Amino acid sequence: MAFERACDLSELEEDTPKRVELDGTPVSVVQTEGEVFAIHDICSHANVSLSEGEVEDCQIECWLHGSAFDLRTGKPSGLPATRPVPVYPVKIEGGSVLVDVRASLTQES
Repeated sequence: MAFERACDLSELEEDTPKRVELDGTPVSVVQTEGEVFAIHDICSHANVSLSEGEVEDCQIECWLHGSAFDLRTGKPSGLPATRPVPVYPVKIEGGSVLVDVRASLTQES
């Protein structure tokens, strides 16, 4: 795995997405429900930044049309989005949040 530093854990606010770019990939890093998640920052329906949306119940909602994506799987929970977005492995080391954007955890269904 090729983990890269995304941010310090102390930079994250509960349920508030933080946009970072890793290896040219836009990523939204979210701390919620006691865990840290990394999800591709672009909505699969409407090419807008998911990090500008709201987080609730381990989902991030696209601010433009309201599609919500599960932070664990990337799967949309409702229309208009029908395709998942990639989610990435995360680990915490020494107070840093590390993400591997080369190893998507998302399963196409």
